[in-house]
Amino acid sequence: MAEWSFLTKHAAVLLCIAQDPGARLRDIAAAVDVTERTAHGIVADLAEGGYVVKKREGRRNSYQIQPHLPLHTPVGRERTIGEVLGVLMDGSTKRRSQRRA
Repeated sequence: MAEWSFLTKHAAVLLCIAQDPGARLRDIAAAVDVTERTAHGIVADLAEGGYVVKKREGRRNSYQIQPHLPLHTPVGRERTIGEVLGVLMDGSTKRRSQRRA
């Protein structure tokens, strides 16, 4: 059976950036299980759509998510990126704290 996920690679990259705005493309690619070139393309898509603003800091980039923007999907456009990330990040934070206990 083929592997699948509820989150697209674009959503997974956005979540990685939300968790670490200074993440390197190499680290984002590894976390999402794509090539560095694919991660670069996804970040470029997100930047072109206005969902992510890329900022150069010395030799590295940092990323700023625009949480007020609506989802880029025909279903659920009434929700914002920030709302979705809030739910996903809240869940991952709770799971991490439960593992420590």
